[in-house]
Amino acid sequence: MHHPKKIYSSKDLEIKFFRNLGKYIKNIQHESGAIPSNEDGSHDPWDHIESIMGLNFSNEYEASKRAFNWLIRNQNIDGSWYAKYKNDTPIEKNKPTHFGPYISVAALHFYKISKDKDFLEKVWPTIELAINFSVNLQTKNGTIPWSIDKHEEIEHDFLITGSSSILKSIECGLAVSKILNKRENTESWIKSYDLLSEAIKNPNGKFDILKDRKRFSMDSYYPILSGCLNKNQIKLYIDKIFADFYVNKIGVKCVIEEPWVTVAETSEFIVSLMISGDFNKAKQLLNDILNISDENKIPYMGWQYKENIFWPNEKPSWTAAALIIAADSVLNFSSASDLFLKNQSSLY
Repeated sequence: MHHPKKIYSSKDLEIKFFRNLGKYIKNIQHESGAIPSNEDGSHDPWDHIESIMGLNFSNEYEASKRAFNWLIRNQNIDGSWYAKYKNDTPIEKNKPTHFGPYISVAALHFYKISKDKDFLEKVWPTIELAINFSVNLQTKNGTIPWSIDKHEEIEHDFLITGSSSILKSIECGLAVSKILNKRENTESWIKSYDLLSEAIKNPNGKFDILKDRKRFSMDSYYPILSGCLNKNQIKLYIDKIFADFYVNKIGVKCVIEEPWVTVAETSEFIVSLMISGDFNKAKQLLNDILNISDENKIPYMGWQYKENIFWPNEKPSWTAAALIIAADSVLNFSSASDLFLKNQSSLY
């Protein structure tokens, strides 16, 4: 097993290291406001929204606003976004249900750092439409189909990862509604939240109907990020990650059978460890994952520890953003550091 060369250490865990990542995201943003996820310049809306939080953290507010305005301009009339775009042109026309609601998380993050209530007000109608698009598809057992296909047909499978993201998005949407005193959706969103949280807490037979995705590490930490689990449930998932996906002194694998540690998966697990209260392991993992980066401190997507290479040779915007969110959760750099650590709807 090969480890990446240790060029960074705990002394690099300073705010300027991570603000540099926000500037990297700004520098690759298109004039349209779109933030590319992929080397061909394309992006998906969830990754775009994750990257907005990297801009927020670095106080790049004008770049953040351009990115939010891209979302406002490209939102479909039903509240959704398509799965992939090149600038303003959709190139994959299914509509994932977890993509859109995530805007509420980034919008609350923006507000917690900038205190710009006027811009939050501007984004509100887009948040409202996005969350309603997804919760209006909710089934009786609380689950939400993962996507509407390009023919406008519901795709009848249910992802615990996507559902967990939706649950956090509803929570943040409720927080924003309180900040702005917009109460029209409160009752229906709370009902949807309660139904979906019950499904996530009792997942057997409700998710992965058509395809088993438990080989992916995110299936074992996204329920923690959803914010609805109790301490015992969190511990079970944490233990599973350490048993099946953790590679000592490198990070967390994306897929159980592949010798491939990824920065984004590790970063999200770091946040999960902070939710569990394990600051020491979270900080150690953050320290380890810094070394899957180039000489300019920009993270690669991942590290292939059998071939001894960074792989693929890409440095995605959303990977940088995920690392920023993890670092802020551990080191409490910003006023949004508690975004995933506390129930936001209870704070306002």
